[in-house]
Amino acid sequence: MLIHNVFFWLREDLNTEQVADFRLGLESLKKIGHAEGVHIGSPASVPERPVLVSDYDFCLSVTFKDVLAHDAYQQDPIHQAFISNNKEKWKQVRVYDAD
Repeated sequence: MLIHNVFFWLREDLNTEQVADFRLGLESLKKIGHAEGVHIGSPASVPERPVLVSDYDFCLSVTFKDVLAHDAYQQDPIHQAFISNNKEKWKQVRVYDAD
């Protein structure tokens, strides 16, 4: 199993509609067959701690059977369209993959 975690920090100048469109783009990734599970979230309302990072806007967590499924997901046209249509909306993105 491989878990693909992607954290997005969006540009501050985006309006509500642009943020909603970004969220819809994330939702479109659920259609990619190589993913076994997809969760989209935002920072949780938990008490602050020194180790907590909560200044991101969205988190995408995708589970895969293996690295081959992950690699196929990366090349999928839906994923490529998401990147193409949304890369101008984020100011930073970080990926943490774990197996």
